[in-house]
Amino acid sequence: MLGGMGALATADFYRRLVQRTPAGSDQAHLPVLVWADPAVPDRTAALLGEGPSPVPALAEGARWLQRAGVSCIAVPCNTAHAYVEQLSGATGAGVLDMIRAALETAARRVHGLERVGVLATRGTRLTGLYERAGARLGLDVVQVPASVQEEYVDAAIRAVMGGADPTGPERWIATAAESLQGQGDQAVVAACTEIPLVSGAAARVLPLVDSTDALAEAAVARLWRPTSGVRTGERIG
Repeated sequence: MLGGMGALATADFYRRLVQRTPAGSDQAHLPVLVWADPAVPDRTAALLGEGPSPVPALAEGARWLQRAGVSCIAVPCNTAHAYVEQLSGATGAGVLDMIRAALETAARRVHGLERVGVLATRGTRLTGLYERAGARLGLDVVQVPASVQEEYVDAAIRAVMGGADPTGPERWIATAAESLQGQGDQAVVAACTEIPLVSGAAARVLPLVDSTDALAEAAVARLWRPTSGVRTGERIG
């Protein structure tokens, strides 16, 4: 796992990975290596031209994981996926596609899904990661208005990363989900790994897909052999 972006989101992803692995004992779980570097430069700031690129720090972590023998890498940060192509080019690392996994999960869960809203960082919005992936899947991806982004989504993400009381952030994310509902969206993707931590109320507004969950499920699908009931022996990093 190439983590630390942020620290709580990394811990949350590992918990979900364990929960979704159909292991019958401790010994049967997937072997996992974690490189969690909270000093990785802010991904959104870099995309907005307000900070250094995170690629060198990401590549350092990926190379450490590769030397340890991992077979695939999970990056529990949506915005960091804007740099996956550069990361793979620099290291040859195989990275699970969190963006596609989240949208495919939404399509499976909501019958006839055509229009899906996304709650994400400004950096993820800027890159169009979800829009491009949605187009390949035949989905119309919609963002909240800029005012809602700034007042509610950005504020909630900052609060969660800062360890604030979750009451306010949960209310703000629900308000953002109501905005998407008003735009005709049939579902919403929590497309920042901090957002699922405060998305309980939003899930009562629209069917909500947790991108962290989707990534965990993709990792299990990649490494687990359900027919034999045992793990592959491959390591996820």
